[in-house]
Amino acid sequence: MNSRYLLLCIASVFMFIAFCDKTEAADRKTPRKKNRTELALENQKLVSLIDSLETELKKMKLEDSLSAEIQEIYENDTEQTNEFKPFEYSPEVTDSLLNIWYLHSKINDEDIEEYDMDSVIFQSDVPDQVYIERIKAMNSYITLPYNEIVKNYIILYSEKMPERIGRILGLCNYYMPIFQEIFNLYEIPEELKAMAVIESALNPTAVSRAGAKGMWQFMYGTAKIYGLKIDSFVDERMDPVASAHAAAKYLKDSYNIFGDWNLAIASYNCGAGNVNKAIRRSGGKRAFWDIYPYLPRETRGYVPAFVGALYTMTYYKEHGIVPEAIEMPVHVDTFKINRMLHLKQVNELVGISMDELHNLNPQYRHDIIPGNEREYILRIPYTYTNAFIDNEDSLYTYKSEEYFNPVTLKKIKDGGDGERIIYRVKSGDVLGRIAINYRVTVSQIKKWNNLRSNNIRIGQRLVIYRGGKAPASSAKSAKSKTSSDKNSDVKPSADGEYIVYTVKSGDTLYTIAKDYPGISAQNIMSYNGIGSNIKPGMKIKIPVKK
Repeated sequence: MNSRYLLLCIASVFMFIAFCDKTEAADRKTPRKKNRTELALENQKLVSLIDSLETELKKMKLEDSLSAEIQEIYENDTEQTNEFKPFEYSPEVTDSLLNIWYLHSKINDEDIEEYDMDSVIFQSDVPDQVYIERIKAMNSYITLPYNEIVKNYIILYSEKMPERIGRILGLCNYYMPIFQEIFNLYEIPEELKAMAVIESALNPTAVSRAGAKGMWQFMYGTAKIYGLKIDSFVDERMDPVASAHAAAKYLKDSYNIFGDWNLAIASYNCGAGNVNKAIRRSGGKRAFWDIYPYLPRETRGYVPAFVGALYTMTYYKEHGIVPEAIEMPVHVDTFKINRMLHLKQVNELVGISMDELHNLNPQYRHDIIPGNEREYILRIPYTYTNAFIDNEDSLYTYKSEEYFNPVTLKKIKDGGDGERIIYRVKSGDVLGRIAINYRVTVSQIKKWNNLRSNNIRIGQRLVIYRGGKAPASSAKSAKSKTSSDKNSDVKPSADGEYIVYTVKSGDTLYTIAKDYPGISAQNIMSYNGIGSNIKPGMKIKIPVKK
């Protein structure tokens, strides 16, 4: 039973009661008018009934599962096709970074060669039979497939980026035991820990173009559903431990829906709605490789990438990869904080470096733990535990007037959380109402989206920075690409404006697309009717998003 059905039943009951009252009144020759006391008692009974029903709805907690996501998609189907119609999928709206060479990963600043995994075919001296035997020997609880697509990703991770993988493996020594413990708590396979590698390269502060954040790359709405705290001071998507708990809940919910771990993994990338759509289009088949052709293009490589990452984490020695030594504390102690505390107070009195505090507590956006609002956790290296305890009484008052200046705190709160949101315009929406809901101004929305008037259309997507706290470059990035790019020229067409871009040496569709907000490589291919192969000097059209 779901909330919609239950509410329908409630409405039916009330309609039946009203019908009975009318019938009873009609049968009486001289219907008696109820006095004020009787009406008050009747009203009180109805209020009590509604309160009890609301309590039962809360107990059901439908909003905390992926089932609610699918139900919401179904109920929002304005075309009444009885089909799940999730938001249009594109690299800009996915929760996943997919490939570890994406530039959002900041393990190091070196350039990483990009590959078009749909067209490249890697070669290796390792025979197929060796790969097959090694995968079998892993004895994974999750079915790990092997074919040419999976082989390509295995070679990518194990042979094409040894230095980058070495750094990631160094981080694995610290993070993977934490993830294993959490996943065991939720009784889901430990192997799922490899997803953090393909999501963010184990970077707790990774941020995608779509606004997905953290090591597990949660979008704002999904993070909220799974209990992560996000406000002006804290973003728990950046907390590797808290976000791993949320990821475990998501994956467990997804498995309960699909009954297959490979489908659960795929849904983490593109959402349960897209997986459900692929299942329908395949004729109801529920195996990953059966629905593979019907999945979003980027998601098709997600499970093969997972196998490739998990294989490399297991057999890196056989490929001569050496984990890099990462300076993370072997033992960490945690303290419950119930008062306002600044990391600099801990730094100056306890002696822990700010780098160490940031590495262990990346969720605190302004180095402030707002413990007066609710209880939060502070993680410090175990070697500083005694020093923290010795100074705990004086920590909270040390330079408190400087670090908790009311003007500074108000500025942080008034600035909102700065979350980048892609808002889809609904019927009845106006810019003023949208601006109020997200604590921004109409002029800010127009500036971020290059709108010349207040007119918006149903289905239009608007970029909004919650609270008005936008990156400095966001307001001008789209404009600069449509008016001042020396390598392009804006032209009109039947379906809107487009930019004529001349391909330069070293360009790929991905690198071109990332310079145009709201445009993906798939958009460019579809608009031009071309494949992924492009050559220097070639002119392509790039649609202008408005």
